[in-house]
Amino acid sequence: MQKIELRKAYRNKRENLSFKTIQSQSLKISNNILQMKIWSFLYYHTFLTITQSKEVDTSYLITLLQGKDKNIIVPKTISDNQLENYLLTDNTLFKKSKWNIPEPVEGIIVNEKQLEVIFIPLLAFDKTGNRVGYGKGFYDTLLAKCNTDVLKIGLSFFEPEERIEDISEHDVPLDFCVTPDVVYEF
Repeated sequence: MQKIELRKAYRNKRENLSFKTIQSQSLKISNNILQMKIWSFLYYHTFLTITQSKEVDTSYLITLLQGKDKNIIVPKTISDNQLENYLLTDNTLFKKSKWNIPEPVEGIIVNEKQLEVIFIPLLAFDKTGNRVGYGKGFYDTLLAKCNTDVLKIGLSFFEPEERIEDISEHDVPLDFCVTPDVVYEF
């Protein structure tokens, strides 16, 4: 399928998820992440959930990272496809962006080169690790600035598509995608 078709189909799939399902599936995803061999790193970047879009709830993941004393980095949009990365602290204040994304108001900026693991939002992914996001290119732009060995981990309620047909040269594939039932490695 083409990205535009996948965006529509997976937005509809998400729309049909109940709050209870989102919470239970998000917890399963976090429990699967706990089993991964990714805990030797220090800097973990994670998206913050857009509740209205019924995204994977990353609050469970953040609690997990805090329990392991990891540096948690969260994004803030600074232009149409640029993210700035902030260290999450007990004092971090949040404000919703124009896309209803909770974002840090201010704080300690972390350079992209320090990021070692990035948890990436997505709508769909395929069996080779390609993903479909919202189409703005925020994460592809961020990943292009990171070290090449940064671990890219998608989070999805759904299983992979066979193939995303219209992948471009700027699309950065995932290393893993975690669903409630399976951790896919590419």
